[in-house]
Amino acid sequence: MSQPMIDPFGREVSYLRVSVTDRCDFRCVYCMAEDMTFLPKREVLTLEELDRLCSAFVDKGVRKLRLTGGEPLVRKNIMSLIRNLSRHLDSGKLEELTITTNGSQLARFADELAECGVRRLNVSMDTMDAAKFKTITRWGDLGKVMDGLRAATEAGLSIKINMVALKGVNEHEIVPMMRWCHDNGYDLTLIETMPLGEIDEDRTDQYLPLSLVRARIAEDFTLTDIPYKTGGPARYVEVKETGGRLGFITPMTHNFCESCNRVRVTCTGMLYMCLGQDDSADLRAALRASESNDLLYDAIDEAIGRKPKGHDFIIDRRTRQPAVSRHMSVTGG
Repeated sequence: MSQPMIDPFGREVSYLRVSVTDRCDFRCVYCMAEDMTFLPKREVLTLEELDRLCSAFVDKGVRKLRLTGGEPLVRKNIMSLIRNLSRHLDSGKLEELTITTNGSQLARFADELAECGVRRLNVSMDTMDAAKFKTITRWGDLGKVMDGLRAATEAGLSIKINMVALKGVNEHEIVPMMRWCHDNGYDLTLIETMPLGEIDEDRTDQYLPLSLVRARIAEDFTLTDIPYKTGGPARYVEVKETGGRLGFITPMTHNFCESCNRVRVTCTGMLYMCLGQDDSADLRAALRASESNDLLYDAIDEAIGRKPKGHDFIIDRRTRQPAVSRHMSVTGG
């Protein structure tokens, strides 16, 4: 095991997000095109390789691990990976193992996730209107997601709803969604749409600055900034009238890069030191070149030494191209 991961700006990397698949059973309009071409199996890390890779990062000081996709729970035999990774919770090396999901498979897996030591879920859900849900996700079924949320709650899992704020689509649902979340004991985090990958729509038409959303909410609710953190980039407020927490992820209006402690690995083993930059490192090659982890550790150290200060996201009428070509489903949420 080598030294903890310190980037060129003195930030210790202790949080890893790993995409276990680029596949998803939804086709959300801000995330991917409807006719997506997914990766061939040979390019995707096996479950054994994902375990070895995650474990190497844990050895190097990662304390929080999040599995994402695509939709992670559609990956065949995914629970075997989660069960194996839970050994790091048992040993105390890992503080938290969490999942970001669209909720479609939670009714099947909630109990088993809880048994494996998962305590918290992020569930992506942009509307409670069934017809609009179908429009946004193209293939999604709101009823299945609601069943999954109930199953997760009954299994004792804490839930945070992630809602991408989309101008003219769901902006008038934000307050009702907040009330519903807080009534059910869920946190709600609002997210600005990000310029990742080519999609069928114009992101300029979708983009809704959360500074404007917060100002609107503050007209009717008392919002108090609180230091609560989950390890991610959200800034939280407490809503006095509901007693719940509301988070804001603002890559566009309020750059959160100064405290970034995160890196992401794709399902192909590409390590991205920043969500909004193309610089990467091929960890799959290191994994497959040797049964020893020495080459893998070296590749990780070299990459962390190149972690940039921040992203360069822009959404406006003059900037038609996405900041990076890869879709969010490839890098992982």
